[in-house]
Amino acid sequence: MRAIVLAAGKGTRLFPLTGEIPKPMAPVVDTPILQHIFGLLSRHGVTGAYVNIHYLADALLEAYGEESQIDEMRVRLIREENLTGTAGGVKHLANVARAGEFSETFVVVSGDALTDVDIGDLVAFHKEKGALATVGLRRVYDTSEFGVVELDEGYNIRGFQEKPDPEEAVSTLANTGIYVFEPRVLEYIPEDTFFDFAHDVFPRLLEAGERFVGYQENFYWSDIGTLEAYRQAQYDVLSGKVRVEVPGEKREETLWVGENAQIHPGASLEGYIVVGRDAVVGRGVSLSGDVTVGTDCWVRPNATIKSSILLPGASVGDGAYLEDCIVGHGYDVRPGETIRGGALMRRVR
Repeated sequence: MRAIVLAAGKGTRLFPLTGEIPKPMAPVVDTPILQHIFGLLSRHGVTGAYVNIHYLADALLEAYGEESQIDEMRVRLIREENLTGTAGGVKHLANVARAGEFSETFVVVSGDALTDVDIGDLVAFHKEKGALATVGLRRVYDTSEFGVVELDEGYNIRGFQEKPDPEEAVSTLANTGIYVFEPRVLEYIPEDTFFDFAHDVFPRLLEAGERFVGYQENFYWSDIGTLEAYRQAQYDVLSGKVRVEVPGEKREETLWVGENAQIHPGASLEGYIVVGRDAVVGRGVSLSGDVTVGTDCWVRPNATIKSSILLPGASVGDGAYLEDCIVGHGYDVRPGETIRGGALMRRVR
């Protein structure tokens, strides 16, 4: 089976984090969101994935190259010079793929959302229903942030609303951007045109009377649209709410330690803690709550870090105090500094 991963967008709601890295490269438990998606697809038997990239594309190419191998899955990154929407991006990738690669049922997922959806079960549901298109759905509390879908009792999609007020919403089932398609869907997408699935393609499928269904099993999904959602996703992974791999050796029930990481015996660790590869946690350091100390980070003696995320290469000075913070790549927190909340970025492009 083949997959298309959409990773071209700017992720503006996650600014300032996305001012220095593309959203798919934002680490959740010291692993980029996109890497979690690659792992999900590979575990469910996907053998080839095409990824569209645009915003800060060089960062993605530096990490994965134009072509790479993830377990048994071949990954190809394709740069989009101009954004063409979700459907336009899929059409472009299908066109540049090797002959026949998208001549059978295929999957589309977002490269900047965290999920553990069972791809095998999703595809089986799609085929059982004899659908042309299937949309993965999850219930949400605030419909004003999502496109929602109206279903009938037979799981047939009857309508869409884009970010409705909760009092006016026809349902609380959000479109997750996880799709299963038959190749004929591509006929509904014009060439070289900005085209979106929710706004353009799906209404056409309804008008044409195509078999179009919604899948709503119990899986985890977060679009990680805000800094608060980003921190929540970290906690959800560490507390076991998401079926994804946490990197490093699991030394205790709530502690994961990466290769060559150093933790001083005098450090205090309490809560869900990830210490990444080559990271250093010094004497007298206190880590509590859910904390990720990313790859190659340095937490100097007597620093206190509560419920925070240190992205790779960050450092925290002697005696500093951090609470509910996101510390960006290579950012240096000064000795003795006290910071509560927010995202600390070295520079914004």
